[in-house]
Amino acid sequence: MRRAISAVGIFGAGLLLGILVTQPGTAQADRIEGLRLNHVGIFVKDLNESLNFYTKVMGFQEAFSFKDKNGNPTTVYLQINHDTFLELAPASPERPAGLSHMGIWADDLNATVAALRQRGVKVDDPRVGASKAPLTNVMDPNGVRVELLEYGPESLQRKAMESWK
Repeated sequence: MRRAISAVGIFGAGLLLGILVTQPGTAQADRIEGLRLNHVGIFVKDLNESLNFYTKVMGFQEAFSFKDKNGNPTTVYLQINHDTFLELAPASPERPAGLSHMGIWADDLNATVAALRQRGVKVDDPRVGASKAPLTNVMDPNGVRVELLEYGPESLQRKAMESWK
């Protein structure tokens, strides 16, 4: 019985020491705050077929779209849930079907850009995009475009999120 109590005591002391010595937040201390995945953009072979799949099969709703001068859709934003989207755009010889980019929502885009620049990342000054959201892009080491956005009250994404039911 004494051995069991002693073993439990040693285990408890070791656990307490482990908690005190390893600080859980340390591993993420260099993390840029206020970032979250907001959307994934893909180039699709057949926009109508993809729209049917994602709206009728998956149940996503169209949030907004952009059209060319002839009225043909160039980009369609589908809303998966309150603040997560799928961005579809037609593939072309210059933009083959597959991943286009991932969209990261930044609480403070200017602070995010400054933090990235401090870390040696080449990043352009933010500009206002077609969706009325300030944005900029960085490339990851694999050549994947990471679109950084901030959703102000006039952005189409913010309006879609506010109208989510």
